[in-house]
Amino acid sequence: MSEEVLVEIDGNVAVMTINRPKAKNAVNGAVAQGIAAAVDELDARSDVSVLVLAGAGGTFCAGMDLKGFLTGDMPFVPGRGFAGLAESPPKKPLIAAVEGYALAGGFELALSCDLIVAAESAKFGLPEPKRGLIAGAGGVMRLPRRIPYHVAMEIALTGDFYSAQRLYELGLVNRVVAEGESLAAAKELAGKIAQNAPLSLAGTKKIVVESVDWPLEEMFARQSEVMDPIFGSKDAMEGAAAFAEKRAPVWRGE
Repeated sequence: MSEEVLVEIDGNVAVMTINRPKAKNAVNGAVAQGIAAAVDELDARSDVSVLVLAGAGGTFCAGMDLKGFLTGDMPFVPGRGFAGLAESPPKKPLIAAVEGYALAGGFELALSCDLIVAAESAKFGLPEPKRGLIAGAGGVMRLPRRIPYHVAMEIALTGDFYSAQRLYELGLVNRVVAEGESLAAAKELAGKIAQNAPLSLAGTKKIVVESVDWPLEEMFARQSEVMDPIFGSKDAMEGAAAFAEKRAPVWRGE
């Protein structure tokens, strides 16, 4: 992995850390390539069930590296989008651990995640209109799908900053914790999720994400396409056997 993106694996939880603290973890080409490479590797590993995305030095991510943008250092990966993540998140559950600022592309990175744990001092915002830009890395598309329309419009159009507590009240942030504790809390949540069967986790995420646009008359058939192989998996048999034998299951991801 690159120096700009650090990867740590603890049990079946992997933490990806954007490592440009002097630049407030602004995303440049190296960060985008690093995240894309990390996601590819971690998605393919059978011993990793849940991913966490964090930022080094007390800041999650301040968005696109504007200085790099001016010199042609673009923070995109073909087919993966901004930060190598926005257009193609991992198949496995991904949790954002937010300290400090999650602004512009940084907020969009958090929106690319499936859960968000944030420090009480964290600030979120889409200030692109203040720079003559649009939050095109998923911000203006994902946000109104997650929170009420008029609030999403306020956030997107004003470009102002919003607190973790406010976004918790809106249902966008899962947990608000003390400053400096977001990574530990995100890893705790990841560990709880990772106790479950990995095929079930990936399948559940796929259905939740994709079923938003499924026609009513097709939704159960499409769900079955994802679900049936999991019901016939060895892990499904292991889950039933472990329940009957009153023991913890041993998942194999198959």
